[in-house]
Amino acid sequence: MRLGWIWMLCVALLAGCGGDGGDDDVHKVIIDSDYNTMSDDGQLGVMAAQLQAEGRIRVMGISVVSGNQWLRQGVADALKSMERLGAGAAIPVYAGENMPLDHDYAAVQAEQAAGAGGDGYLGAWSTPEPQTDADLVAPPDGFATRTQVQAKSAVDFIVDTVKAHPHEITLLAIGPMTNVAKAVARNPEIVPLIKQIIYMGGAVHVPGNTTRTAEFNWWFDPDAAQQVVRLPIRQVVIPLDVTDTVLLTKPVYDRIARAPQPTLITRLFQQLNGYGFSGDSGFENDPTYTQNIWDTLVLAYLIDPRFATETREEYVDVIARKGDPENGRSVGYDVPPAGVPLQKMTVVTRFDNNRFFDFYVDLFTRPVPVKLD
Repeated sequence: MRLGWIWMLCVALLAGCGGDGGDDDVHKVIIDSDYNTMSDDGQLGVMAAQLQAEGRIRVMGISVVSGNQWLRQGVADALKSMERLGAGAAIPVYAGENMPLDHDYAAVQAEQAAGAGGDGYLGAWSTPEPQTDADLVAPPDGFATRTQVQAKSAVDFIVDTVKAHPHEITLLAIGPMTNVAKAVARNPEIVPLIKQIIYMGGAVHVPGNTTRTAEFNWWFDPDAAQQVVRLPIRQVVIPLDVTDTVLLTKPVYDRIARAPQPTLITRLFQQLNGYGFSGDSGFENDPTYTQNIWDTLVLAYLIDPRFATETREEYVDVIARKGDPENGRSVGYDVPPAGVPLQKMTVVTRFDNNRFFDFYVDLFTRPVPVKLD
């Protein structure tokens, strides 16, 4: 009798803390992303779906924003990504903002003419904006046929989800900040209700990539990035400072592309990453080829902050000066400039690369979690 009472008490306690069907100990996340099929954003989508199937996170939804691609293409890729993984019903997709707050193509051209420099990658600005679905490029396995974009806008989705789950939602911000900036501008009451934001963005103490000083995500919409980093919210930044040191190499690539038990995901990974960004030179024909790892570090940090082996606590700001070659540059301060409402945040500068790649390969080579639907 006494043992039975103790057993029932244990069951009740487990249920109360999420150990038996509850989810208090599960990370609730919104993935805010300039989505693509199987580059860094799409790779995070695969890993997130696997972690949700395992019960380690709960993805409330994917809010898509223009950045790597225009919004319409990003939404199409996100829908197919979730359908491919059997997560079309479990992880809804919301369409967000198509244009930056105040960074248009004329400004981009002016900044380049003024000496912004960089690697030449302009994301969506490099391609015509699709006007209809007929202008979209299908993923290798075709468009989604069963999964539909949600009627609610991404901005409203962010607001409503944070309000419904106060102090529980982590924003995984792996694209430009336009959706988040608009959400907090329209509904500032959600700011103290957001648990934390973990970014892939910025180049705090290293050179940029899209320009000589600015990292792409924060460069694409500098005004939105500046507004969001200044919010009084717990924030963690995964900048180029660390992503420059985490490189996908041929041996790691082969662990996925030549997995002992191939899946649709491993085959797609090989097809879309095997010949690099150029499409003609990469892992499949150059054993010395490497690729940077960006967004997936954000998910690893969420699951276990100990993946970060070196961090700095500092105040980070973003320069937002339209037409200036410094537009989008991120700056870290030990002491914030007078009158600027900056927040001290964690800036990750080094990762446990070996442990991270074990985590990365494991999630990519698992069977596709089709039971999510």
